[in-house]
Amino acid sequence: MIKDFMVNIIESLAKKPRSFLIALGFILVAFVGIIRYLTGPEFAFSLFFLLPISLGTWFVGRWVGILLSVMSAVVWLATDLIGGQSYSRPVVPIVNETFRLSVFLIVVVILSTLKVVLEREKMFARKDFLTGIANRQAFFEFAGIEINRCRRHEYPLTIAYIDCDNFKVINDRFGHQSGDNLLCSVANTLQKSIRVTDIVARLGGDEFAILLPETGYEPAEIVIRKIQKILLNVMQNNGWPVTFSLGVVTFNSPPNTVDEIINRADALMYSAKQNGKNMIKQEVVNGQVSS
Repeated sequence: MIKDFMVNIIESLAKKPRSFLIALGFILVAFVGIIRYLTGPEFAFSLFFLLPISLGTWFVGRWVGILLSVMSAVVWLATDLIGGQSYSRPVVPIVNETFRLSVFLIVVVILSTLKVVLEREKMFARKDFLTGIANRQAFFEFAGIEINRCRRHEYPLTIAYIDCDNFKVINDRFGHQSGDNLLCSVANTLQKSIRVTDIVARLGGDEFAILLPETGYEPAEIVIRKIQKILLNVMQNNGWPVTFSLGVVTFNSPPNTVDEIINRADALMYSAKQNGKNMIKQEVVNGQVSS
C-alpha cells in the first residue's frame, strides 16, 4: 500500500514541468527553515533539507540540486543566527556551514550519478545490442501503450512481422560477421523508412517487427510494399541472396493483448514463407480484407 503510494507520487512528480519542481524545491527549503526556526536547534528537523535537495537533483538536474544545497546551508545558518545560537569561537559557524554544504553536495553528486547510470541501463535494456534499434521488451511496452490509445481513440493499428529468407546461407557462406552486417543494414533501412510515431524492433534472430499506429489496411499496404522493395535493393547492392517474407495485420478494433498482434502477424509471416517466401501476407481483423 505504502509502496504503491510512493510510486504514484514519483510518477506524478516526473510529469510536472521543471519550473514547478524548481519552485517546489525553493518552497520546501523555506518551509523547513521556518520549522527549524520555530522549533529551535534541539529538534532534528534539519535533515529535512535533504528532501528538496534530493527532489531537485533527481527530477530536474545536478545544478538545481547544487543551488538548493547552497540555499539550504544559508537558510540553516540564518535560522541559527536569528535564533540567537551562540558559538564558542567565530570560526565555528563557518566550519559548520562548510561541513553541511559538503554533505548536501555529496548527496547531490551521488543522486545525479545514480540517475545517469539508471537512465543508461534503462536505455540499454530496451535496445538491441547488435543493431541499436528497439528490442523485444521495448516493442512490447510500446505496443501495449498503442493498444490502449487505439482503444481510447478508436483508430486502426497495423503490425508488420518481417523475416529474412535464407539468412542462414549468409552465415554459412560469408561468415557471421557478414550476417551481423546484414542485420544492421536491415535495421538501419527499416528505421529510415518509418515515421517518428512508428517503432521498429528486432524481435530476435533475423526477425523484425514494425508497429504503425493510426494506419489502416490500404496505407499499410503501400508502406510495407515500399519497405520490402527498398530492403531487396539493399540486399542486391551488397550481394546478399536474401529476400523477405512479411506478415501484416491491421486491427480496426483494438486487440486484447500484445501477444495477439504478434502471434497473428507471425502466423501470416510463416504462411508467406511456406508459400514460396519473398512475399507479403496481409489481413484485417474486424474487417473483410485479406490477401
